[in-house]
Amino acid sequence: MEVRVRYAPSPTGLQHIGGVRTALYNYFFARSQGGKFILRIEDTDRERYSDESLQDLYDTLEWLGIKWDEGPVVGGPCGPYIQSERLELYQKYARQLVEDGKAYYCYCTPERLERLREEQAASKSRYQGYDRHCEHLSEEERRAAEAAGIKPVIRLKVPTEGSTTFHDVLMGDITRKNRDVSPDPVLLKSDGYPTYHLANVIDDHLMGITHIMRAQEWIPSGPLHILLYQAFGWEPPVYCHLPMVCGKDGQKLSKRHGDTAVRDFRAKGYLPEAILNYVTLVGWSLDGNREFFTRQELEKCFVLENIHVSSGTFDYKKLDWFNGQYIRMKSDDEIVELITPYLQKAGYISQDVTPEERRTLALLAPPLKERMKVLSDAVPLSAFLFHDEPCTDKAQYIAKGMDEKTTKEAFLHGSDILIEGEKAGKDFSALEEEIRALADQMGIKVNGIFQPIRVAITNSTVSLPLHDSIALLGLEETVRRIDRAKALFDQEV
Repeated sequence: MEVRVRYAPSPTGLQHIGGVRTALYNYFFARSQGGKFILRIEDTDRERYSDESLQDLYDTLEWLGIKWDEGPVVGGPCGPYIQSERLELYQKYARQLVEDGKAYYCYCTPERLERLREEQAASKSRYQGYDRHCEHLSEEERRAAEAAGIKPVIRLKVPTEGSTTFHDVLMGDITRKNRDVSPDPVLLKSDGYPTYHLANVIDDHLMGITHIMRAQEWIPSGPLHILLYQAFGWEPPVYCHLPMVCGKDGQKLSKRHGDTAVRDFRAKGYLPEAILNYVTLVGWSLDGNREFFTRQELEKCFVLENIHVSSGTFDYKKLDWFNGQYIRMKSDDEIVELITPYLQKAGYISQDVTPEERRTLALLAPPLKERMKVLSDAVPLSAFLFHDEPCTDKAQYIAKGMDEKTTKEAFLHGSDILIEGEKAGKDFSALEEEIRALADQMGIKVNGIFQPIRVAITNSTVSLPLHDSIALLGLEETVRRIDRAKALFDQEV
């Protein structure tokens, strides 16, 4: 049996980290089994649908290097792969259920359903939900409703006795009493559009889906879907409900934790390799030890049974570390290409990069590569080189545990050591040792000397290594900036 899996998002919002993980797990499982990865667009929620969301889906998968075997754009034998283009199919199969006595037309108006809800709530009835009012309507009653212009919905007949069980690869058998399943849910709406449950089951069957890998939040829908498969007389696929992606507080990942849309991570300068690698590990592991995988490796080694049952924690700091490691794996030439758009957007270099700017970028790439967590870090880390806005706040020069008087003394002596050593062509490691010796002599931490020098040269407390900053600025400009900072310390408070 050929493995066939699907990623079936609703284009009603930007691609979320949790949704992308579902796509990755389906894709890697298909590839590891030599199967097919199908993309299906579930766009029947027309009120929330947006073209922007659909394009974001395509852009995100392309950026991650995830190619679908069947689906929109590429086509395939089970199309169309966009649900709004499959309405006749859903209507046909819904009518088939009615003809087979497994479903029925319901003419209840929204007003009647609202009254029913209010009455059930007021009486605190144990039974909440649709009361099956239309299940046994006579032909005469049906014709009267249609003559009144009421367009019916189609509801599934859910058994009121017994229970329904389905098996989950990770969680075993899951059973629910039929009376606890949504009472006679709507399958086909009065406008001819299917509900999620009907379209989902029909599409998965007709597209030959063998394994359904989706979020654990869909577990409550499992019994209803099994009942639908049984109503049609179809064999259900294998289910594997994926653990939630949570923040460090244990709650489902949301905007209160930080960015969640892949577009936002991409804009900040996270690499697709890092996102793909790290997100896959949020709920899956190969052996509990290995952390770094290429896409090609995951396509071969992904094992369904190694998905964790418990929720995965999305750690933003861990992702930063992953991204930093992937940045350092890049060649200097690759770094130049990657940081150029960010520096152009900041106005630091021209849109048509000049030969001189190209040389500057080539010198900038090696030290940036060692400091960046995300590519957008290139802007603040290199700002001193392109935009000289001196720091006039003395507090920024003063390291923790230091005062202004001691900082001034440390800065004067330390900068003299640095400048004289640079003029003499001394190795920078030797100059660092001299500055450390000065710190010991003064009885202070070495950062008490390095911080004011760093702020004087780069106008920031966070910067590239001093040696690289001086090399990029040139000694003459470095001396000018240090002299400017000395003048600041000479000013009376």
